Amino acid sequence: MSGLRFPRGLYGVTPEWSDTDRLLDAISAAASGGMVALQWRRKTATPEEGLAQVRQVGERCKELGVLFMVNDDWRLAAMVDADGVHLGRDDGSIGDARLALGSGKIIGCSCYNQPALAAMALKADVDYVAFGAMYPSSVKPDAVQATLEDIEQGRMLVESSLVRPRPAVVAIGGITADNAGPVVHAGADSIALISGLFESDDIRGVAERCSELFY
Repeated sequence: MSGLRFPRGLYGVTPEWSDTDRLLDAISAAASGGMVALQWRRKTATPEEGLAQVRQVGERCKELGVLFMVNDDWRLAAMVDADGVHLGRDDGSIGDARLALGSGKIIGCSCYNQPALAAMALKADVDYVAFGAMYPSSVKPDAVQATLEDIEQGRMLVESSLVRPRPAVVAIGGITADNAGPVVHAGADSIALISGLFESDDIRGVAERCSELFY
């Protein structure tokens, strides 16, 4: 991970698709374009549907060598032996997740537009801090707006961390291959895309363009 606790590059986040075969094909296309990590995020599935899909997605990620994260639910992440979990403000404590998952799993957390939240999360031993939405988001139209300055401040926080390898800075929200450049330039180690990647007509091509920003 080049001195980071979370891989540098393109971080895909799954859309609300019930068609698992379509999703698996899309994940494979994104991985072929350079996607290094994937977060399974599904808000509308029943528990049974979600469990069936997340298991298949996890297996596909393992086959592809893509880091596999679960959104919101560290218990589910533990159940399916994911590589880690992404926690939002209301998804339980980082400490509980770390205790349950162990030191070998990755924990990332949403810090919205608040570097102060990132500072607290870093003290709780997270592997990445995520800021966003960077741009207007079709997935979360009411999301707070983060700025490039938030990314810059987050990068300063992780750089000053005594932990090595250091935690990463992730940017999310409305990011596309066309607008990602300034976010990476501001200091994001990873860019998380949902619609900008998976709703594209050329998933592999978008993944390649995003991945090239990190070379």
